[in-house]
Amino acid sequence: MAEMWISMGPQHPMTHGLWTLKVKVDGETVVDTEPDLGYIHRGVEKICEARDFTQITTYCDRLCYASANTWSHSYIYAAEDLLEVEVPERAEYIRLVAIEIQRIASHLMWLGAYGPDIGNLSVMVWCLREREMMMDLLQELGGSRLHYNFPRVGGVKRDLPHGFAQRARAKLKLFLNRIQEYEALFDESTVFLVRSQGVGYAKPEEMVNHGVTGPNLRAGGVNYDIRWAHPYSVYSELDWEPPVERSSIKGADCYDRYRVRVEEMRVSASLALQALDKMPGGADTHHEPGDPMILAKAPTRAPEGTTGAHHFEDSRGESMFYIAGGGEGRGKQPYRVSIRSPIFITIPFAAKCMIGYKVADIPAIMGSFDPCIGETDR
Repeated sequence: MAEMWISMGPQHPMTHGLWTLKVKVDGETVVDTEPDLGYIHRGVEKICEARDFTQITTYCDRLCYASANTWSHSYIYAAEDLLEVEVPERAEYIRLVAIEIQRIASHLMWLGAYGPDIGNLSVMVWCLREREMMMDLLQELGGSRLHYNFPRVGGVKRDLPHGFAQRARAKLKLFLNRIQEYEALFDESTVFLVRSQGVGYAKPEEMVNHGVTGPNLRAGGVNYDIRWAHPYSVYSELDWEPPVERSSIKGADCYDRYRVRVEEMRVSASLALQALDKMPGGADTHHEPGDPMILAKAPTRAPEGTTGAHHFEDSRGESMFYIAGGGEGRGKQPYRVSIRSPIFITIPFAAKCMIGYKVADIPAIMGSFDPCIGETDR
């Protein structure tokens, strides 16, 4: 049979967003792929050069709609490195709670969307049910439903609301029980196992060479987590280890990538619960906005020639911000902002993992890498 190119996207259920995957097929077998990005490029990095350090936070929220809090925090840590701000310990614990709850919500969004990719429609309703609990908690913190604008240079916008700790503990403990239902729904499904096991192998050494990070890399047996390898915030004060799957000799398949995210949700729930228990001053106390316990005074200008950078464990891998100060000539605005998106690195690699498999395997393989195109086309 003659080989031919087919186009999947930009509007296609497989893509999880606006991008195109060009696939060369021989019958039903994939022999080559070519991802095409750039459909929703918004020029966030350039826009940031015309905003002050606080205003930039709202743009970072919009880099990934499913993980807004992790992206805004990633930026804030880089800005604090540039402005040399010492953050109050209580604010760091509050940040950790917000970040890990957001990580759970992001993974639930992925798991819910991955269900239809492999023929399981029920799981999407289940995952969105628990995701709503996490969204309720995040809404309490930031005041918004999707884009929270919660962190500030030097701390957080507001303290934990009254009764938040009690509600968070109850929902996180309930969620830990619900995870077992997800495992039963997936691990006891013959259809899911056939669609995911032995499909989309990715060798760990190849992922390292291509710059793939996060859950996708840990699914291949590589124990690399920014929170663990290069601790920031108060992660080093808590008792935890990053989940790492033991992949086969062929590498990590779609099932391994599913398993590592399920375990990561357990770890995130545990981290949030520990942070609430160890909160300086107690999780049930409350400070008014601007209190030194939750927000340190920060400079509004960065000297010319100074730089700040921070790499952060986002829900999808290693995100990074590089910020250059502009001095008096730029006022309160940075001279340059550069963003590293983990999925921008991952998508070209994931596309090559499809070669040798069938066209029907493409949604299962691509979906298992958890693509988010908002951060990719930043």
